[in-house]
Amino acid sequence: MTYQPFARARTGRIARHRPAGAPGRTHIGRAACTDPFARDLRRPSLTVNQARLHALLCAIGASLVLGACSDPSEAPGNAAPHDGALRFLDAPPASSTPAARVGDSVITIEDVRREARVRELSEDPDELQPGDPVFREALDALIDQRLLALEAARRGLQQSPEARRRLAAAEERILGNVLVETAVADGVTDEAVRRVYEEQARLAPPEQEVRARHILLESREAAREVLRELEDGADFAALARQVSQDPATRLEGGDLGYFTRSGILPEFARIAFATSPGEVSEPFETEAGWHVLKVVDRRAQPRPGLEAMRPSIVRFLTLQRIDALLETIRETYPVTITAGRAPGGLRRPEPGPVIDPQADEAEEAQEDPADPGQP
Repeated sequence: MTYQPFARARTGRIARHRPAGAPGRTHIGRAACTDPFARDLRRPSLTVNQARLHALLCAIGASLVLGACSDPSEAPGNAAPHDGALRFLDAPPASSTPAARVGDSVITIEDVRREARVRELSEDPDELQPGDPVFREALDALIDQRLLALEAARRGLQQSPEARRRLAAAEERILGNVLVETAVADGVTDEAVRRVYEEQARLAPPEQEVRARHILLESREAAREVLRELEDGADFAALARQVSQDPATRLEGGDLGYFTRSGILPEFARIAFATSPGEVSEPFETEAGWHVLKVVDRRAQPRPGLEAMRPSIVRFLTLQRIDALLETIRETYPVTITAGRAPGGLRRPEPGPVIDPQADEAEEAQEDPADPGQP
C-alpha cells in the first residue's frame, strides 16, 4: 500500500461537503476531501505498509504516558534503591516542581502536562498551570494511576513472570519510540513543511469548480414544464423553492454551492461543466431524478494556505521519516521471519505450468486460421 496523504476521498453516492454557512446537503453529491489541494501527492511513495506506520505513530503517542518524551537531561540523579521494574519511584530531577505526593513518590508539574498532552486535554499543554481545571483533571488521573501502581508493587506483582514480560515489552517499545521521536523532530521542520507545500503548489494546478442551482423533478414532462416557465422569465431560485423535489437545497433556491467534477455525480458534472455561467441547461436525468440546472459561476478552486495544510504535510513527513529510519536500521540488523515456516523448510511452492509464448501463438493460429481472401 502506498501512502497518499492528500488523496481525494471517494465514497460513492453520499452527501457532499457544503460551503461554510450553507445549511443542508444534497443527495446528488459525493464526499470530497475538505481541502481543495487534495490530489495524489506527487512525491516518491513510501515503501513501508501504511497501517504499520500508523500503528507506530499511535504507539509513540501511547508511550508518552509512560514518560517516553522526557528530556534525557531530566534523568533522576538520586534514584532510591528499588526493583528495576519500579522506575516511577525514582526521585524527580531537582529542577522539577512537585504537583502532588503519593506516599513517598512525587508527581511533577511536567508529568501532569505530559499526561494532558497524551490525553489531548489541551491544545497547549505546556502552558497549563496548577489552577487550570484541565491541569487538575490530568493530575487526578495520574494520582489514581500512581495509587494502583504502588499497591501492585506492595503486593509484589512486578515480580511475576507475566508482569516482567509485559514490562520488558513496554520498555522495548518506549525505547524505540524515543528514537523515532528524535528522528522525526530532526526532519519535520518548518522549512521541510514549507518545501512540500510549495512543491505541491507547483505540481498540482488548481482544479476548476462550478457553482450551480438545480431543480429536481420526478419526470421529463415536469422538467420541460419548468424549463418553459424559466424561458418565460420565472426566477430560478423562486421556482426551485416552489417545485424542487430536493429537500436539501429546495429552501436555498436549489443552490448546490461550488463543486468539482469529482465532487458530484458524473452525469450531473458533465452537464454543469458544459454550461456557461448564467445559462440554463436542457432537462437531463441522473439516478436522483430529472434536473434543470443554472450555472451561477465558474472559477479555479481556491488553494488552502500553508497553515491549513500543515497537519497533513507534517503527517506525511513523519511517516516518510519513519520509513527511511527503518530502512536504514534494517541494513544493520538483518531480519529473518521464521514463524509460519514448515519444519526444516520441506514444503516448497508447487511449480506452475511453463507457458511457451510461441506455442500459444501457433495454437491460436490453428484455431483461428486467417482467411486467405482477406488482405
